[in-house]
Amino acid sequence: MDTPSITPERTIGSIVADDFRTAAVFSQHGIDFCCRGGRSLEEVCKKNGLDQATIEQELRLAMDRNNDTNEDYRTWTMGRLIEHIERVHHRYVESRSLTLLQFLDKLCKVHGDRHPELFDIQREFHECAGAMAAHMKKEELLLFPFINQLEKAKQHGTTLPTPHFGTVDNPIAMMEQDHDAEGERFRRIAELTNGYTNPPDGCTTYATAMAMLQEFEQDLHKHVHLENNILFPRAQALEKELRSPQNA
Repeated sequence: MDTPSITPERTIGSIVADDFRTAAVFSQHGIDFCCRGGRSLEEVCKKNGLDQATIEQELRLAMDRNNDTNEDYRTWTMGRLIEHIERVHHRYVESRSLTLLQFLDKLCKVHGDRHPELFDIQREFHECAGAMAAHMKKEELLLFPFINQLEKAKQHGTTLPTPHFGTVDNPIAMMEQDHDAEGERFRRIAELTNGYTNPPDGCTTYATAMAMLQEFEQDLHKHVHLENNILFPRAQALEKELRSPQNA
């Protein structure tokens, strides 16, 4: 994706058209980038009493997100990986879910009569947002703290307490079931959106929502990969090592 230049004279509609991720910034500040997208960034900031330098910085941060594609996460400690998952992927799901729900509500009101599939998309994503919120809370309050305990016990040679869930395999199995369910849900969303395509009569908000849904799915795939393929197997192997007879 080409990075658009952010200048005072650029129209907010053209900024969003170049990089849909900037739409979330305008939406958070109550700025209509769709029907009133022909206004310049400078005009919008003055009209809304916003600090232009701050808005420009927020726009650049939105466009720079997730540029760490060359990282080898297998070399990280589990603690560092957990911190990354929470900071990058969990916080992304929380913030993007709110924006997408707002956009889908608007699309249903404006385009729902011509595109009834929007109501199914809205329902699916609403259920996804709720399911992911509960899923991430379980990870942050239950599973991740225990994985951190595993790593600390290994580092310091301390005794590992037995959690109430018995073995780490049990919460991991639940998390993997959640991952499978959301992967299947996004396969349905992709089908309902015709591969996240903006229809000929779709507005800028429609196109942005489709692009955001596609990005959400891509982020979900990376998020699940880090957990299913890297973090969880390492936690399971370490627990088995620490609970083996020679370490008892």
